[in-house]
Amino acid sequence: MIVILGAIFSYNVMQATKALDILRDILASISEDKRIQVLLISWCFGGFLEAAAGYGTAVAIPIGILIALGFNPLKAAIASLVANTVPTAFGAVGIPVSILAEQVNLPVYTLGGTIILQLALFNILLPFVIVCIIGGGLKAIRGVFLITLICGITTLVPQYFVAIHLGAELPAFAGSLVSLFAVAMVSRLRKGKTDPEWRIEVSHTRETTPRSAKVLFRVGSIYLFIFVFILMCSPLFPTIKGAASQLASVLHFTLADGKTMALKVEWVTTPGMLIIFATIIGGFIQGASARGMLEVFIKTIFQLKNSIVAIMAIVALATVMDLSGIISTLAQSIVDLTGSSYVFLAPVIGALGTFVTGSDTNSNILFGKLQTIAASKLHIDPNWLAAANTSGATGGKMISPQSIAIAVSATKMDGQANQIMSGTMKYCCAYIVILGLKVGLFYYWFMA
Repeated sequence: MIVILGAIFSYNVMQATKALDILRDILASISEDKRIQVLLISWCFGGFLEAAAGYGTAVAIPIGILIALGFNPLKAAIASLVANTVPTAFGAVGIPVSILAEQVNLPVYTLGGTIILQLALFNILLPFVIVCIIGGGLKAIRGVFLITLICGITTLVPQYFVAIHLGAELPAFAGSLVSLFAVAMVSRLRKGKTDPEWRIEVSHTRETTPRSAKVLFRVGSIYLFIFVFILMCSPLFPTIKGAASQLASVLHFTLADGKTMALKVEWVTTPGMLIIFATIIGGFIQGASARGMLEVFIKTIFQLKNSIVAIMAIVALATVMDLSGIISTLAQSIVDLTGSSYVFLAPVIGALGTFVTGSDTNSNILFGKLQTIAASKLHIDPNWLAAANTSGATGGKMISPQSIAIAVSATKMDGQANQIMSGTMKYCCAYIVILGLKVGLFYYWFMA
């Protein structure tokens, strides 16, 4: 919960200091081609927001920017919902994968790398899909094929290497930032070459938004410090990580059966605390006062009260289901019913979890254990099926009622949620079917 609190706190501070508005205007001024704009805003910037905060910010903000630039609201909503799939696996500073690894007792590095391997195809394909959504078909790819391909590749490669070497906290940051810079640089080479059909007018205000190194450092300082602090406490710097880990407390509890349980609280190396420290330092750089940040922090706690209760309830439910044997019995029943074909269906369970709960994290809490129990009964690598749960959960995100409600609010299309839902449903179905086939066939061809 500290990670979620820290992530939303950082986002709220950036809103309060107007740093987010400046970043938005800088992004909007990079290209005059609406196809590149949707890549920059929905895919790259949306992915960055998902990495930093999650919980709807990566849908609401890109939709608002695209509509302000003159995009069709329905297309902007569908494109942003489709884009907000793959990044959610490592959203909110990697909390879905971190919690899954903890729940099922699997190494986070292996699990993270496996998830990215399963989602690799979508990292490449989805930028093309959102360009087609905005452009009304395959014709939109003409002239931007290379930059769209670069967008996908530069998201995928950094994510994978960061995940297998540094863990779950930074892959989505790395992928979104590298792709953002790559697309921005390539788009500058195309300046003035945009087909009039795809040209979008960039306002004078956005064109003159200051972009000096000093301004960029100031508006991006919070996220820069988050990245640096988490990196410094990663396995890349064992001395720093070891020293910081000493700042911890151990709490002992006596259970009803007389056994003692120890709970270790790390005050510095926990990602949530690192995010809060980075936000405070970056907030001062952006001009926030101590009192102002305290008010934002209190507001954030109240903002998240329902999410906190929901997550606590889901964790309690999952724990009771596990200890009572319900999950084991359910897993056995599903395996008996589906047999060896279960591996093709594993992502569907993850997607169902996200559709119902609206969160990859909650889907992993509910069904992560079920996936690993099913894996043991089928003699399959538990990393593969646990990863399939998260991978499937990313697809269910685009049609979850929570995401649709956020999109309706951002577009002001009150009473038209069915249009957005029907627009994303076909992409969700294709996503889950392709993912299921990939997970199943890859396993039987290369791992069985």
